[in-house]
This record gives sequence, structure tokens and C-alpha cells, in this order.
Amino acid sequence: MKFQKVITFDDVLLQPQYSEIESRSTISTGTTIRDLSFGIPVISSPMDTITERQMIYALDKLGGLGIVHRYNTIPEQAKIVHSAHADGAQNIGAAIGVSGDYLERSKAVVMAGANVLCVDIAHGHHALMKNALKCLRSLFDESVYIVAGNVATLEGFNDLADWGADAIRVGIGGGSICSTRIQTGHGVPTLQSVIDCAKSDRNATLIADGGIKTSGDIAKAIAAGADFVMLGSMLSGADETPGDVLTVPEIVGGKQVYSNYKTYRGMASVEAQIDWRGHTASVEGVTSTVPCKGPVHIIVESIMNGLKSGMSYSGAASITSFQSKSRFIEQTSSGKIESSTHINLL
Repeated sequence: MKFQKVITFDDVLLQPQYSEIESRSTISTGTTIRDLSFGIPVISSPMDTITERQMIYALDKLGGLGIVHRYNTIPEQAKIVHSAHADGAQNIGAAIGVSGDYLERSKAVVMAGANVLCVDIAHGHHALMKNALKCLRSLFDESVYIVAGNVATLEGFNDLADWGADAIRVGIGGGSICSTRIQTGHGVPTLQSVIDCAKSDRNATLIADGGIKTSGDIAKAIAAGADFVMLGSMLSGADETPGDVLTVPEIVGGKQVYSNYKTYRGMASVEAQIDWRGHTASVEGVTSTVPCKGPVHIIVESIMNGLKSGMSYSGAASITSFQSKSRFIEQTSSGKIESSTHINLL
């Protein structure tokens, strides 16, 4: 049996190159799904602790895309979409499944104002996805943009594109609160999946999803061929995420202080499954808390500053230029230590 060596974000660096970029303000981070244009390559994950009305509106104003989760009733989801549409959001995504009420749900959210449907299942390279995409494309023709996934291989990417997806989520098992690889033994490191799927000759948009921890990881994903990144943990704890603020007493420097947190959970976690369907099946996620981080526009501004800096190090003024010019190098374990802030290790 032959084994393929695969890589992920911490295994590689982008090699600096000659640059004529004098200011990050001249760098364009624009990207598209078919003929739909976005100012930034950021999509929020369709999770119940990440995306509802406020996140959709905030990301739309920043030039990105929010996708409301499907772990609610059809009227509840349609109400969220309608509220975001009434707020003035232009691009609104809504997640649906591949069985049961998915066609009814898709009609309701499109009627409420969604122009992007996200066919959201853990293992997207599946016969149910094939049927769902063909039904959805027949139902909506080209009037709605369809995101589908997740997949981890070039074969999966090509099949979803051929079945009717405009954009495809790439990455299985890499999310910070995902335990798919532990529970099932299956998955591919996200950066490797992006590299593989970017070889496709189809026109579908590539969305890197999972394992992205920093703006440097975003730069690597886009350099490797992603057109967008889908973010969960990096946006968690923002003011615009759903959920109550938890105030927790802590001891800092011998004194008691109070810190604010929000819940962040995988949709295949025990808690999430019980909340949305009343029982658990395969548990492939966990629940955690994260510190409150403030307004999402501050988070996204920091992310985009990091991405633009990364693009300038490669001398790239656009995403397409970044992808064509980038040079990856593999780093050793010692290189990984040097790449991180390491003053405390001396």
C-alpha cells in the first residue's frame, strides 16, 4: 500500500518575492461566485453560534457573505433572511440540506430574499448531493447561486461542479471544533485539499473551509487556489454572533476579574444535535467557549490587513495574481518554531 504525503498550513510558508506595491490600499481582494462580485473573500460558516441576521448584514456591508444556518424551522430561517433583507443586505446566503424539507426550505428562503443557497452536508461527495443539486438547479435555473460541500478531493470537486454547484466548500475534518477525523478516521488536511481541487478545469468557485486559524493561513489558502475562505472560529465571539454573553469570574494576577465569553459549537456536537433534532447520531463535533472579541468589522479588518500584507510580500495586487505568482516552501519542525513568536521558549 502506497501512502501519499500531504501538507497543511503549518507545514509550508510562502516565499517572499520582489514587490512594487507601495501601499496595501492599492491591493484588490475582490472575488466572485459566477457573476456575483464580492469585495473580500470571506464567508461566514452556517453555524448556529456564528451566522444569523446581524452577521449577514455586517459581512454584506464589508463585502463578504453570511450564510444563515439551517438548524431551525423553515419559518424561523425565512424570518432571519427577511430581516437581513429588510436591513438592506444585498447578498444573503441560506443553508439547506439534501433530504426531507430541503426543497420547501429553499423556496422559502429565496422568497424571503436569499440569493445564495448553501447545500450544507458533512460529506458532500454523495448520491444525495447529486440529486439535490440537480433538483435545485432545475427549480431555480441560474437565478440563484448554489454553494455545495464539503468535499476533500479533486474528484469530489469536479463532480459537484458537474452536478450544478457554482461554488464548492473544500475541507473535511479540519475545523477547530470538528472531531470527524477522530471519530471516523477520514479526512484530508485542508490546504492539501485546496491544492488538489485547484487543479480542476471546471469553473466552480473554490471555498477553503476548515483548519484556518490566522490571516497567514488565509493567505496560504488563497495562494494555493481558494477564491474564498469560510470562517467559523475566527469570527466566533464577535458581537454579531448569536448567543448570550457569559460572564465568568477569573483570577488574574491574584485578583478576581470578570471576563465575557460566548459559546462556539460544532453542529455535530452533542449539544447542537439535541437542540435541533432532539437526539444524537454520530458525534463529530465539540462545544466550547471563546472570549468576546468585539465588533466583527474589527476582526475582519485585521484579517484583511494580514491578507493584503501577505499579497504584498509576493508582489501581488490581486487574488488572481497572488495565485499565479506564489511560491510555497516546506518548513521543518525547527522552522515551525522559528515561524511562531518564541521569546518564551528561550
